Amino acid sequence: MDDLSDLYQEIILAHNKRPRNSEPLDPCTCSADGSNPLCGDKLTVYVRKSDNTLDEVACETDGCAISRASGSIMTTMVSGKEIKEVQTLIDETKTLLTGDDEPEVDLVEQGDMAALIGVRKFPARIKCATLAWHALEAAINGDDSTTTE
Repeated sequence: MDDLSDLYQEIILAHNKRPRNSEPLDPCTCSADGSNPLCGDKLTVYVRKSDNTLDEVACETDGCAISRASGSIMTTMVSGKEIKEVQTLIDETKTLLTGDDEPEVDLVEQGDMAALIGVRKFPARIKCATLAWHALEAAINGDDSTTTE
């Protein structure tokens, strides 16, 4: 394994071991559940927002290392951002992880999210990495049904 792959693996393991913002927000403005029956991942994304800003986001995850890490990374990337900016991040993340073209990896620009790019090599794990992002999008849009995307 090369140094970059080792770094990415360390980032995922660190977020899995100590997920950021993993406690439920009470009270929260909106929330949404996510479920990945193939892997057994279950999560809830909690959002506290005001006007057009996500003041705080939490992701409580019971699942594999990739889903826990992705939820943790997501919360650190979107908390405090405007909803329009968050929607752009959601779209970019989906493209990054599921797009046809191999993405350019820039650890400075993408931060810890770059560590998840490796799941592209394992199609069955892509859903693990995108589940929290789909649930965040559902929460923002007021869709309280469980997402399985």
